[in-house]
Parts: sequence; structure tokens; C-alpha cells
Amino acid sequence: MDLLRNIGLIAGGVAGFVGLFLLLYWLVDQLPDRLRERLQALPFILFALIFAIGGLLISAIRTLIASFLDDGGKKFIGLANYREIWNQLDSRLAVMNSFVWVFVGTSFTVAIGLMIARFADGMKGERTAKTMVFLPVAISLVGAGITWRFIYAEKGFSFDAGLLNAVTHFLHLPKSMGGGPDGRNWLLERGFAGLTPPAWAPGFNTFLLIVIFIWAQTGIATVVLSASIKGVPQELLEAATIDGATSNEAFFKVTIPYIKGTIATVTSLVALGSLKAFDTVAAATGGRFGTSTIANEFFVKFFVQDRNGVAAALAMVLFLLCFPIVVWNRRVQRRIEETN
Repeated sequence: MDLLRNIGLIAGGVAGFVGLFLLLYWLVDQLPDRLRERLQALPFILFALIFAIGGLLISAIRTLIASFLDDGGKKFIGLANYREIWNQLDSRLAVMNSFVWVFVGTSFTVAIGLMIARFADGMKGERTAKTMVFLPVAISLVGAGITWRFIYAEKGFSFDAGLLNAVTHFLHLPKSMGGGPDGRNWLLERGFAGLTPPAWAPGFNTFLLIVIFIWAQTGIATVVLSASIKGVPQELLEAATIDGATSNEAFFKVTIPYIKGTIATVTSLVALGSLKAFDTVAAATGGRFGTSTIANEFFVKFFVQDRNGVAAALAMVLFLLCFPIVVWNRRVQRRIEETN
């Protein structure tokens, strides 16, 4: 009965919203022509504001307030939760890992996507090549994490050894680089080649997880950037060629400036995705062995440890880190609009 009642409430709420929208749209449609043209977008804007205020603004305010309260949500403790994030080694490492995810993951994803889009453009078998690059996008990040666990698997995982251990063994690399007879626990060990990072710094296993993200997201970057490159007017490229520019010079001095808006958009989307990385880490390591990110740490604090105050503070830190990316993207787009 509870399930049926909940389904009925959801259906009734959706029907109510649809009915109210249609009513407003009909009322606006009855207005005089000049007034109707001005208010025609009102129903759409009104409902967008309702969802934005109800689903984002109110939740953000409640989270902000909770970040200044204790875990019970009753006592005001100021910035204590934020100080705890910085003072606790695990939380501080999660923040540092997220920074590395943003810079390394975003840089390589956009650079590789742009490189593939550049060199695959017009080549024989272009569609097939881009389809193969795009295929990992169809896999969920959880599925990607599980798939790559078999690549990084140590000896005795479920077979003799993972692909990476087989390669390092075949190349006769030093034991510290996975070339020993027993291979290496790639996702468990933070050090590499005899170098061990400080406890507060990301380990080599974090970079291996970022490789999974790059593999899974490069396809969408390639497709978007390739479409943008094909939209560059041929007249501009031909003019650059007539002026004596080489193919590479034309690409960097004509194509790149022309598609910089698309590059900024792709960079922003990939950066936001890497900053909120959770699925891949949860599937591959569960956030253990020094690989946790802010999103993973939030999950542990809120759902496992019941630390509501610290979890709210982590959520606000994540929001504050996302905000500059959105602002930067908007400024780039506005600058392009003013130039055009």
C-alpha cells in the first residue's frame, strides 16, 4: 500500500505540474499579440525557476547551514567541520586527489581528443576510427572501473596476472616497476619505481584511476571537437595556405582560435566530471589505498560514518571548486560573443 500511495503521489504531482504549465500557456496565448510575444516564455521560465529554487538553491542553503553545525544538526560549531577536513589526513588527501583528477584528467582528455580529431579528420577510415574511440563512452564509469581492474589485476586475482603485469613482465622491467615474477598490486601500492609519495600527496595508483577516466571520456571530447573543426570555413584555411602557412600553422593559428569556444566548453564539462569523480574510484578501489576523492569521502562520511556536518562541509568544498570552472566558461563564451 505504501508503494502504491507513493506512486500515486508522484503521478499526481507530475500531473499537477503539467496541468499548471498548460493552464499558464493557455492564459498567455489569450493575451493580445504584443503582450503575448513578451510573455510567451513565461511558463517555461517560471517552471525552470521553480525546479532551480526547489532542487538546487534550497538544497544548497540547507547544506551550507549544515556545514556549520555538528553532526546532529543542533549545535553551531562554526568552521570546525572545514578545519577537520584539512586536519584529517584522509580528507586532505581526498582534496589533493581531486585536484590531480581535474588537472591531469582534463588536460589529457582534451589534448588527446583534440589530437585525434585533428589527425583523423579526412583520413581514410575516419568514421571507423572515431567510432572505436567513442565506444568507451557507451560504458558506464562503474563498468569502466570494473573492466580496468582486470587490466591492473595482480597475480592470483582470478587468473594468472592482469594485462599490465603481463606487459611489464614481458619487458623485463625492474621489480619496483612491476617486472618481478609475482607482478605488482597496481591499485593497492601508492609508490612506483622505488619512489613513495608523502602521505598527503596522491599516489601512483591515483594516476592509474585517472587513466580509466581519460579512456572513458576521450571519445566524447573527440566527437565534439571533430564536429567543431569541420565547421571551420574552408575560406579561412585556404587564405592561410595562400599566405604560406603550413598545415600545422593553419591549425594552431586559424582552427584553434576559431573553435576556442568549443574547447572551453569541452574543458569545462570534463573538468566538472573529473572533479566529481566517484563511480570509477568506487568500482576500482572503493576509495581505499589513498585513492579517495572528495565525492568518495563525502559518501563515506554521510552514508557510512553518519558524519552529517563534515559531509555537508565536503559538499560545499566540492561546490566551491566547481563554481570557478562554470564562471570561467561563461566568461570565455561571453568574450567570443562580443568578438563576433
